[in-house]
Amino acid sequence: MSLIARLTEKSWESRPAAPETDRPPAAKVLLILYFGVAVVLFGLVTSAYLMRMGMPGMAHGPMGSWRPLPEPPLLWVNSGVLMLASIAWEGARIGARGGRPLGWGVAAGVLGLLFLLGQLLLWRQLVDAGHGLRGDPAAAFFYLITALHGLHVLGGLYFWARAMLAVRGEGNAALRFQLTAAYWHFLLLVWLLMLGLFVAT
Repeated sequence: MSLIARLTEKSWESRPAAPETDRPPAAKVLLILYFGVAVVLFGLVTSAYLMRMGMPGMAHGPMGSWRPLPEPPLLWVNSGVLMLASIAWEGARIGARGGRPLGWGVAAGVLGLLFLLGQLLLWRQLVDAGHGLRGDPAAAFFYLITALHGLHVLGGLYFWARAMLAVRGEGNAALRFQLTAAYWHFLLLVWLLMLGLFVAT
């Protein structure tokens, strides 16, 4: 409908309903809104991280010592697992178009669980190496950021379960796999940005 037609229409008169195909599914709109909120959240945490670290131009005065964290091999292993999960989700998304997402879908869920378990093991390694919450600002920020990301991964596993149930006829499976794949790709992008932040500082 043109702008002039919209401005001159009489809302009290009955008119044919707009075709449903003109509107994106509500789930897609909600996912885009979620991406916006998550970007703002992680952006704020990143800004606080850089300020606390004492990056030139962002620090507001001396704030104590900043001891960079080590980079255990498990950090890179976990990153690889998350990349594989994203690849598996892409396979599941493509498979859902032909009605065969189960193999890739199971792999994606298992890899997501492995990533979370790997993160818990990584925390344990850092604590054992003397990087606890007290007196170690870099470690405290690392735990905060990875915990926030981990919560979003848990959300991704919830949507994974919903997508897998949809294969059994409980909803639009292709749409669920498409949106969940986009969600996991976003999680991977955020993780890679955070990983770059940890490595660079």
